[in-house]
Amino acid sequence: MSSALSQALEAILFSSNRPLKVRELQQATEAGAKEVEAALADLRDALAGRGLMLQRHGDQLQLVTRPEVAAFVRRALRPEVTGKLSSAAYETLAIVAYQQPVPRSRIEEIRGVNCDSVLANLELRNLVVEVGRGSGPGQPKLYGTTMRFLQVLGLSSLDDLPPPGVAAETA
Repeated sequence: MSSALSQALEAILFSSNRPLKVRELQQATEAGAKEVEAALADLRDALAGRGLMLQRHGDQLQLVTRPEVAAFVRRALRPEVTGKLSSAAYETLAIVAYQQPVPRSRIEEIRGVNCDSVLANLELRNLVVEVGRGSGPGQPKLYGTTMRFLQVLGLSSLDDLPPPGVAAETA
């Protein structure tokens, strides 16, 4: 990674305590969208095989620990332990991940049960969030995944999700 812009983006993302939008990176570096995207691609390539990776969700980016070294980081930092997700939560999360933006009614249609409490739990854990409103009666909330979702699953972007059905076939 020889680009000064890539180095600047790496430093900004490393220092940030939250995901940053491409627009914020453009403003901070006074660079154009194409230059920032090219520098981000350089950064992503430069991080291959390293302990960090560039994580992207839509237009939000952040530097995160690679999943394969997460156990070492956990041991070193000893973060507070959070409860595990239930199978209902995992099912709901999978539906949201693959069908987003998706209304609660569609999730319930697929699962066959009421999902209010499961969705509320996933929202509390910042794994799903309202991403808009549907055009149907009552303009229902549409749910989508968050950057935290990518962190928990160790994905660099939604493009890294396995094709639908693969996980079920291998389980």
